[in-house]
Amino acid sequence: MRILVATDAWHPQVNGVVRTLTKLADGAKSLDVEFSYLTPQSFRTFAMPSYRDVRLAMPRPGRIAKLIEEAQADSIHIATEGPIGLMVRRYCRQRKLPFTTSLHTRFPEYVRARVPVPGSLIWRALRRFHSPSRAVMAATPALASELTERGFDNVVLWPRGVDTHLFHPRAIDLCLPAPVFLSVGRVAVEKNLEAFLDLDLPGTKVIVGDGPARVALEEAHPDAIFLGEKHGEELADIYAAADVFVFPSKTDTFGLVLLEALASGLPVAALPVKGPRDVIGDAPVGALDHDLRSACFAALDISRQDCVEFAANYTWEASARAFIDSILAVGAVLPGRNGAEPARFVA
Repeated sequence: MRILVATDAWHPQVNGVVRTLTKLADGAKSLDVEFSYLTPQSFRTFAMPSYRDVRLAMPRPGRIAKLIEEAQADSIHIATEGPIGLMVRRYCRQRKLPFTTSLHTRFPEYVRARVPVPGSLIWRALRRFHSPSRAVMAATPALASELTERGFDNVVLWPRGVDTHLFHPRAIDLCLPAPVFLSVGRVAVEKNLEAFLDLDLPGTKVIVGDGPARVALEEAHPDAIFLGEKHGEELADIYAAADVFVFPSKTDTFGLVLLEALASGLPVAALPVKGPRDVIGDAPVGALDHDLRSACFAALDISRQDCVEFAANYTWEASARAFIDSILAVGAVLPGRNGAEPARFVA
């Protein structure tokens, strides 16, 4: 079975959407399913206003059609609501082809952090975009429930995973004053990093990542250490060397970094909002508190082994299996394509 994923978020961007889509293909290898991607790399691009590190594609209908037809896919999934997602949606609707979609970001909150646009208008636009989808995939039960309550149809669950071969406990010393409070992700306004950086905490605050807010935050918080983007073993070492993972975001639908931290034996301190609440729940691996400083201190007492055992329940193969099951369950297979063979995956 071949699945084509259309996405406006792709390398060299570093974010949860890109990591999720990349790891999805890795997790599907044992299931005899092949993924291909329709990305901005095939088009001219321009810098996104207010976030110049992100480049948006300028796709043409003819080029989109050619790339889709060359992919010879059994199923089409639209991962983002940007120019590529809109154009692929248009292609499928004009030809009455089934497709699935997913919602990765709490987009209304993301936009309102930058522009004073009513959330109701953004939700209306999102409903319109996703309404023809055979299945709208959500990362957590709470997000799936919220989407249903907001009028989205055909919402299904698509959980995430973590690479425990890369992220695991190891003996690393960053040679920084302890305790080390770490945050990893885009350095952008919607991540609410100031809520972390403004805290009066002992030890050291470390930020891993890059983005449009980095320069201003570095100038405002000279006591914090900004390491920029880190990947692979270097990133895994930093996770393992820290004492608490601080996640101040209010807009993430899941937060892959939460699982990466937990797999590394790093307890989480976060606000009690949908992303961290859905991932952690009542498990004794994080401290969720509206007082983020109190959460940071509480997390210092959490067992690192409990964190590792919790993260072991999340695998990318299970995530890929759920993704494929949803496509087959709703019949989102293109006419004339042989998508029936992997039906053994359906629960």
